[in-house]
Amino acid sequence: MPAVQKALEPSHNCPICLRLVAFRETARSSWPEWHNGPVPSFGLPTAKLLIVGLAPGLKGANRTGRPFTGDYAGDLLYSTLLEFGFATGQFDARPDDGLELVNCLITNAVRCVPPENKPTPAEIAACRPFLINTMAAMPALRGILALGKISHDSVLRALGVPLAAYKFAHGAQHAINGLVVYDSYHCSRYNTNTGVLTTKMFHDVFAAIRRAIN
Repeated sequence: MPAVQKALEPSHNCPICLRLVAFRETARSSWPEWHNGPVPSFGLPTAKLLIVGLAPGLKGANRTGRPFTGDYAGDLLYSTLLEFGFATGQFDARPDDGLELVNCLITNAVRCVPPENKPTPAEIAACRPFLINTMAAMPALRGILALGKISHDSVLRALGVPLAAYKFAHGAQHAINGLVVYDSYHCSRYNTNTGVLTTKMFHDVFAAIRRAIN
């Protein structure tokens, strides 16, 4: 794994990506009561499973300050985590709902909300050191679930392996450096509404993870 910096999370006023900073400031002016900053990872670093999403949604995690909280993607993800024993409690789409993760940590390839939910390659690369550091801080890590191809590619780059050797495909499993990288289509409303991802398809991925990670 590449050498890492110390920080696991960017500061609330992270200055690295100028476009994302400008978008953040606009959001802060429009919705000053929202989180409007890099969204920190959710869960404990002692977990065996790391879930990597794309980026916070404007009115989801950017609003609430917790990954996948406040939009449809979170409804599907957290209900699935509860069903497969990777979470306990009740998910009410707010950070104070009391939900706790079990042997699981959730983060994003890009920690700040991007315009139109589309980070640029430069922004993904600029945020990758935080992903690398998060992975390095998980001593029991055994599996990584990449939600979507962008997350898949960022995870592979964080692991220092060539993308061509491990192609993204829903349901694929890649053995890399003692870990298993699991691929799934992103659990976005668009993917589920269009049938790209069904609940069963998503559950099948988690069933495979559950069999491997106890």
